Amino acid sequence: MNWTWRRRHDLLRITRVNTSQGFGRVVRDFTRRNKKDERLHRTRARVRIIPLQATIAGIVSGEYDHIPEVNDAFLDLVGYNREDLASGRMQWSDITPPEYAALDELAHEEGLRFGACTPYEKKLIRKDGTLVPVLVATAVLKLSPFRWITFVQDLRERDRLESVDDEDPDLKHDYEEIVGGSASLKRVLQQAEMVAPTDATVLILGETGTGKELIARAVHRLSPRKNLPFITLNCAAIPTGLLESELFGYERGAFTGALSQKIGRFEMAHRGTLFLDEVGDIPLDLQPKLLRALQEKSFERLGGTKTIPIDVRLVAATNRNLAQMMGDKLFRSDLYYRLKVFPITTPPLRDRPDDIPILARHFTKKYAAKMNRQIETIPSETMRALVSRNWPGNIRELENFIERAVILSRGPSLRAPLAEIKQDALEAAGGATLEQVEREHVVRVLRDCGGVVTTAATRLGLHRTTLNAMMRKLGISRNDL
Repeated sequence: MNWTWRRRHDLLRITRVNTSQGFGRVVRDFTRRNKKDERLHRTRARVRIIPLQATIAGIVSGEYDHIPEVNDAFLDLVGYNREDLASGRMQWSDITPPEYAALDELAHEEGLRFGACTPYEKKLIRKDGTLVPVLVATAVLKLSPFRWITFVQDLRERDRLESVDDEDPDLKHDYEEIVGGSASLKRVLQQAEMVAPTDATVLILGETGTGKELIARAVHRLSPRKNLPFITLNCAAIPTGLLESELFGYERGAFTGALSQKIGRFEMAHRGTLFLDEVGDIPLDLQPKLLRALQEKSFERLGGTKTIPIDVRLVAATNRNLAQMMGDKLFRSDLYYRLKVFPITTPPLRDRPDDIPILARHFTKKYAAKMNRQIETIPSETMRALVSRNWPGNIRELENFIERAVILSRGPSLRAPLAEIKQDALEAAGGATLEQVEREHVVRVLRDCGGVVTTAATRLGLHRTTLNAMMRKLGISRNDL
């Protein structure tokens, strides 16, 4: 029989050994191996959303390996019967692959210390030798005599659905309302998947309405911090004088009206993720404090002297050209490079025309359900008009347009106000002079290229000096970008 306990930060195990003269005890230090197992446990233990119909089986056991009591659902799961259970032919060691022994030991230890362990994934060996994926949680019922219960949840249905998602490109990547299958969108999602497991700072760039916050949430949900807070702050929506207190909080009496202590967004996001939207709108005088908090992983509340340590993963987003702002002395270069550890650029909708039909159907279904409407089709004329439109407001503009169309629809077919699209096109081109249209086109291309003249000239089919001369003629400056 084994006993395990901690000596301060060390993990020791006593094993009773029978000998011809009686028995003795062997003490072994498992501290080093336990630290390694804990790292393994943190890496491999995952909790996921599982279909409601998944099997739940309760097992009660008096010892770590012995299984005296199980329910029928568990027997079906592992393919054994009551006779196997009564004869002792079904033990934990018989149904557990060796590579999961360390996780099981950690779960038992955690159950002894806290009464229950954190749910973790493993596989069980069925009687026929096949493996079945399960989610396991162990809880201690009582210590004397020692009894514990394990709950096992069947993950086969979840894994089947995930394999279907991998086979069907239309079902792949269910990131809330990130919808589409274009190459540019897949590139962004692959980048999000790549950086999510790390703690690297992510800077999401892109035009207004391209779904930057959805990408930030996807990074959080794919990260080890997914079950911890995701705190957001729109830096453009907070008055300049209040932004510092929103970020870092303040102490009582820090200023007139500070009647009590306030916790800032950094503190709220401790151990989780902080999403700073419109980070380009942070005032220049506040940027050094933000940089210091990111570099030193600590800060002081407004009016306070105590340094507060923080463990926060930062994701920032902006539709502004930070490189140009840095050149214009409106954004600190050190903060810019601190934020731009891993940049992700969300593509505008005009670069994703293949996604417009998918998005249109998605938003139609969404708002029809909200308004209790039965809309089954989108006319081909409507779809052609949607795909041909430039959508300067990107996905947000398309969503608002579809919502308005659903309101106007009374039958099973979407009735979209196509006259608005045609009128917008006429106002954008017909009412303008040739020089105005030319100027707008050059400005748009420069914006898409991040203000880099050489890249914009290549896209326009011009020489760099020709484009510079054209910009001077049309009165285009960096303030227009």
